[in-house]
Amino acid sequence: MAHLGGSESKREQFRRYLEKTGVLDGLTNVLVALYEETEKPNNALDFVKHHLSGVEVGDTEALRLELTELQQKYSALMEENKELKSRLCQYEPANEDGGAE
Repeated sequence: MAHLGGSESKREQFRRYLEKTGVLDGLTNVLVALYEETEKPNNALDFVKHHLSGVEVGDTEALRLELTELQQKYSALMEENKELKSRLCQYEPANEDGGAE
């Protein structure tokens, strides 16, 4: 019987942890949203994942597009930086002693 009591204590601690961190509220909200759907989704697990992530499908595509654009800009800027450094070295050769003038 003592083992059963210890197990209940661990369960209670875990329940309090889930409550404290907001997991129970989050899951409850998602399940309520699923319950209130007039047309139930074919895949309830995808519905739950989607609602827990907090990111809309359209947002994901927009973010991917923005990421691609930013990666291209980054590459272009890195190339420009490399070219400018090269041109600068032609006009201002580095001091051999490494010190500033």
